[in-house]
Amino acid sequence: MTKILSTQLLIAEHCRIVNSHLGYYTEIGSHNFFENVAFGGYSYTGKFCYLQNTQVGKFANIAAMVRIGPTAHPTERPAQHHLTYRRIMYGLDTRDDDAFFAWRAAQITRLGHDTWIGHGAIMLPMVNIGNGAVVGAGAVVTKDVEPYAIVVGVPAKIVRRRFSPDVIARLESIEWWHWSHDVIKARLADFNLSAEEFVRKYAP
Repeated sequence: MTKILSTQLLIAEHCRIVNSHLGYYTEIGSHNFFENVAFGGYSYTGKFCYLQNTQVGKFANIAAMVRIGPTAHPTERPAQHHLTYRRIMYGLDTRDDDAFFAWRAAQITRLGHDTWIGHGAIMLPMVNIGNGAVVGAGAVVTKDVEPYAIVVGVPAKIVRRRFSPDVIARLESIEWWHWSHDVIKARLADFNLSAEEFVRKYAP
């Protein structure tokens, strides 16, 4: 049976969503974990995705088993184990290390609009993925990715850009991802145009 998304969110079974906001027409695959996530409208994830301290734009396409914003251990301390900050768990203190958890939560990873994140990719904290970018399957992204760039590998590197600099700039100026649902529906056929034809029609 065909799934029909709406303003009602579609969250599959066995998900845990903590302190997160999900936009309209979003779909969360099974066995996902979200913590401190802002998830833009029309975006979706496959199965077994793990997002923490992440801002995701609209129309993001996230394949299965993607890890975004993996949290760090305190490597500058003599011990990097949980016991140094999850102190209550080990009966070592009556309070956990709140300052460390606040620092973790501030390490935001950002995905732009209309991004495509391939199966099993990993994006480290504080990385920015530009609008329209593609991250290849299994890539490990350690640095910012330019809009409409395609990156692959470990660490991820640019292999090419989807369009010319002029077309990229004009697509960014159109900001079609902010069009209303009704406008997108009315202009749906134009998304089958080439990027060059699309920007000629809609770029300011």
